[in-house]
Amino acid sequence: MRTLTRFVELIDKCIGSKIWVVMKNEKEFTGKLCGFDDYVNMVLEDVTEYENTKDGYKTQKLPQLLLNGNNICTLIPGGAGPV
Repeated sequence: MRTLTRFVELIDKCIGSKIWVVMKNEKEFTGKLCGFDDYVNMVLEDVTEYENTKDGYKTQKLPQLLLNGNNICTLIPGGAGPV
C-alpha cells in the first residue's frame, strides 16, 4: 500500500508539467498533465500522439486527451517522447 501512495504522490507532483505516457499498445503520448483519478485515468493537454509503425513513428497533435489508466504501461515525468 505504501508503494501505491508514493506512486500517486509522484503523479500528483507532475500536474501542470510535461509527461510522457507509454501505452500497452503501439502508442505513446506526451503532453501537460491536467489531472488524474484513483484509477490513474489521465487528462493531458497540448498532446502529441506517437504511433509506432513499421515505417517509424507517425505523429499527430491533439488539443486534449483522456487516457484510460488500465492501458498505461509507463509514465515518464518530464519526458520528451520517443526519438
